Amino acid sequence: MSSELLARLDLVDGLPGAGELREATYELLRCGPGDRVLDVGCGGGRAVAELCARGVRAVGADLDPRMLAAARTRGSAAPAEFVEADVLRLPFADGEFRGYRADKVLHELADPAAAVAEARRVLAPGGRIVLCGQDWDTIVLDSDSPALTRAIVHARADTIAGPRAARQYRTLLVDAGFTEVAVEVRTVVDTDGGFRPLLDGLAAAAREAGVATDAQLEAWLGEQSARAGAGRFFLAVPIFVASATVRPQ
Repeated sequence: MSSELLARLDLVDGLPGAGELREATYELLRCGPGDRVLDVGCGGGRAVAELCARGVRAVGADLDPRMLAAARTRGSAAPAEFVEADVLRLPFADGEFRGYRADKVLHELADPAAAVAEARRVLAPGGRIVLCGQDWDTIVLDSDSPALTRAIVHARADTIAGPRAARQYRTLLVDAGFTEVAVEVRTVVDTDGGFRPLLDGLAAAAREAGVATDAQLEAWLGEQSARAGAGRFFLAVPIFVASATVRPQ
């Protein structure tokens, strides 16, 4: 499963605009050379390596040891640190970091508020938090079968622990006592069919939920493949980016 997840993360991270989005999250951290930054749910370690290239002392945390092994291999040239850790119980002291980044993480949690509270604990006064992720109910896909597409998208969202966590970012940060809370939305648009392989996951969830027959799903996937081949593919994913500051003492 980890290799499949890593491949999906690589696919998403390689889409047009994905690099610019990551760079935007680094800028929002407002951290400079020597600052210690924690990237939770670090996956293959791409963000950790990019932060290290900026001179930041980046630490990647992930619960999956296989992901961490891949991150260490990929980032072998960067002075990065990787730690096996639960985002809800971080093995770090209070106020240890100047920055905290969570990209595509909070929607995996049944209790995202607990993760934000833990982030607040490990951040120093004046430290910055940046949250980034999609709302799984708002995948926009052009199709000749809009009602079926809506049912498929919602079926996939229902398999996620916190499918609407991204729209809650602002409330989560305010409730945790952060200041300077800001939220922006950046939309990833795919017209080349780069996202087409990810639609298999949507169809599988819809099949499991019983919202469509095998024949309907095969036709739906076939339509999207035909659209990609004919230059008619369109998929848009709004990405929510929230940032905030720990109130200075």
